[in-house]
Amino acid sequence: MKIVAAVLSALLALAAAVPAAAAGFQHVFAADPQGTPLEIGVWYPSDAAPKPQTLATFSQSIALDAPVAGNHLPLIVMATDGAASYAGHYDTALALAKAGFVVAAVAHSTDDWRDRSSSLHVMDQPRQIVRAIDYLLQTWPDHARIDPARIGIFGFGAGGFAALVDIGGEPDLPLIAPHCREHPKEYVCTLIATDTVGSPVPPVVAFKRLSDPRIKAAVIAAPALGFTFTSEGMKNVSVPVQLWRAGADTIAPSPFYAEPVLDALPGSPDYTVVAKAGHYDFLAPCGAALAAAAPEVCTSPAGFDRAAFHVGFNRSVVNFFSTALAAK
Repeated sequence: MKIVAAVLSALLALAAAVPAAAAGFQHVFAADPQGTPLEIGVWYPSDAAPKPQTLATFSQSIALDAPVAGNHLPLIVMATDGAASYAGHYDTALALAKAGFVVAAVAHSTDDWRDRSSSLHVMDQPRQIVRAIDYLLQTWPDHARIDPARIGIFGFGAGGFAALVDIGGEPDLPLIAPHCREHPKEYVCTLIATDTVGSPVPPVVAFKRLSDPRIKAAVIAAPALGFTFTSEGMKNVSVPVQLWRAGADTIAPSPFYAEPVLDALPGSPDYTVVAKAGHYDFLAPCGAALAAAAPEVCTSPAGFDRAAFHVGFNRSVVNFFSTALAAK
């Protein structure tokens, strides 16, 4: 009987790992007892025929609201940057969905492209990510198809900060004030100084540890407030981490963001510096409409090809999660 059970388990894991012919997509909302409902884009493997669909200012080929293919599927929750849409990493989400993952990208309420009223409330996003995971595992109509033992997180910018908190990092928020006195022209420091988008960064007394042990692996790109993470604050991080830095990042510039995280993380993270890339090059390549509306987000440094980079970037992200979240 033990041999039969082992064979069945292996077959189930293999079936869950088989790439899908296409990606399905759903646009859902998760109730949040502490705020407005969370807007979530969900990509997942599907055998239905995809069709071109408009998603925010992007166009993607998906099977809208189609049935989910597979069982025991790993889940990746995406923590987006401030002032962003859940669609900002749609190409990476598509790549993961076609590789057999359920992907849930969260637009953080009161810190997305429509509403920035709490963009400096840095502890809101980690809490909202935990709430989104609760929704995907308990309330989403296809929650039974997710393997709760295989959950990863992808975080970019402010979402990278949130992801670090959710995997056990504890930022030393009082480090922000002296850092900004020394570097007042950095992006985050100008936000704090002008305070036009919300309340100041909360004091350390407002910090609440939000580590979520359900998260087993993390991909972090250009993390915000990286300088607030010390070795002491990161000592409880035990999951594998893939860390990315843009070589020409002016929003989260070297050596104050990715590098302190790299130094503070236990073990040896999978670390890549993308030469010539700008901060926003971790977002999906822009279409004409978005490029016209937000050129600062869509324009790459001279000599950098965002579309070509994303081919390899998406492959690396898929490979990392496939290994880190492999069925056991």
